[in-house]
Amino acid sequence: MAGPLLDIRDLSVHYKTPRGNLKALRQVNLEIPAGKIVGVVGESGCGKSTLISAILRLMSPNAQVAEGRIGFKHEDLLAVSEERMRALRGKEISIVFQDPMQAHNPVLTIGRQMADIQYRDGTSAAEKRRHAAAMLGEVGIPDPELRLDQYPHEFSGGMRQRIAIAMALMAKPALLIADEPTTALDATLEVQVIHKLKALQADYGCSILFISHHLGVIAELCDEVVVMYAGEVVEQGSVRAVFHAPQHPYTRRLLECDPGRIKQRTRTLPTIPGEVPDLAALPQGCVFRDRCHDAIDRCASEHPAWRVLSDGHHAACHIAGQGGDREP
Repeated sequence: MAGPLLDIRDLSVHYKTPRGNLKALRQVNLEIPAGKIVGVVGESGCGKSTLISAILRLMSPNAQVAEGRIGFKHEDLLAVSEERMRALRGKEISIVFQDPMQAHNPVLTIGRQMADIQYRDGTSAAEKRRHAAAMLGEVGIPDPELRLDQYPHEFSGGMRQRIAIAMALMAKPALLIADEPTTALDATLEVQVIHKLKALQADYGCSILFISHHLGVIAELCDEVVVMYAGEVVEQGSVRAVFHAPQHPYTRRLLECDPGRIKQRTRTLPTIPGEVPDLAALPQGCVFRDRCHDAIDRCASEHPAWRVLSDGHHAACHIAGQGGDREP
């Protein structure tokens, strides 16, 4: 298809609270090309979960879209009817949730749950079972035909996450949202799930929006990366550009905190001093200013503009692009 599969423009989402509007997302712009994997990374409170909720239009009752557009295959997801959204969820847009131990109904067999997902297909029960077994085989579950009659508690955490991926891909969606799908897994299982997800994406040709706080996973899996902080996109570009030449101070601090980059043995892991600003009472100027080692006077009063640094590499910072590449 011409143009990006998912095209988010100027998206702002607020939550109504007794203290006023909590501005969870502000002027977020994000594109996911067809057949690509785009990672979104940032610490807790950056707006990752709100972004997913807005795309699926499954926001809490006190959430309000202040402005923006979420284009998906040339439709605005914020403007279509609820009936149309129900048709898109699961079939065109699927999601893999963070905790595999909570992703399945504990009182129904895996086969029953995978058959129920296919309620739109109009196929026979036997055909649905064959399809379910084939998908379990695709994600590396041994003896898939026999395992269909087992319950979720009879599978390990890694297997349950693979089953969740299989269920999400059953309808061959155009967009798969993976919400920190490896967080609850140990390191060995994490690597297995990442490799399997990458292989399946190549086989099915879908696009993936991969949400994570794990920089190593983003570097291993994704084609492009979007860095979020306090409800804003602060930097985005190819994985190579952002990881090798980060231009926003927050991106550099994040990379410095990655344990994989620590070259000497230490008892104290690096952190970013300070706290995320209060989203109900945002400061003037740059939202990262109070935690930034490179802040200048201009940062206190003027919100940084979006700067084009190179082809596809952008950052929202007054000093981005000055002085050449900035190694973390």
